[in-house]
Amino acid sequence: MKTKNLEIGYLGEVFAKKYLQGKKYRIIKENYRTKYAEIDLIARDRKDILVFVEVKARLSERFGGPEESINRDKLKRLIRNAEAYVANKRYLKEYRIDAICIVFDENRRLDRIDHYENITL
Repeated sequence: MKTKNLEIGYLGEVFAKKYLQGKKYRIIKENYRTKYAEIDLIARDRKDILVFVEVKARLSERFGGPEESINRDKLKRLIRNAEAYVANKRYLKEYRIDAICIVFDENRRLDRIDHYENITL
């Protein structure tokens, strides 16, 4: 079960990266880790805003959608991780945290992809 979840997570990150590149985002870093958590993708959008992206992927929505896994505790860890990154890089400009939620069908084909911008508001 763990291996299948890792595969779906990796596949989700691949699809999220392609999706963002299709929207003219520049990917800066993948799987950035700090002591707080991991940021799946760090990118710059078309307005050159730094974007931290949490990717959530599911093989179905039988037990809930990927959005449901981004709870208050997860959001706190994402914020701390983003703050650690900008402090470490001495980054003083605007940044935000987005989520990309992906659902695949049983054949691992894309069923849906949703991009939620600035999920900390």
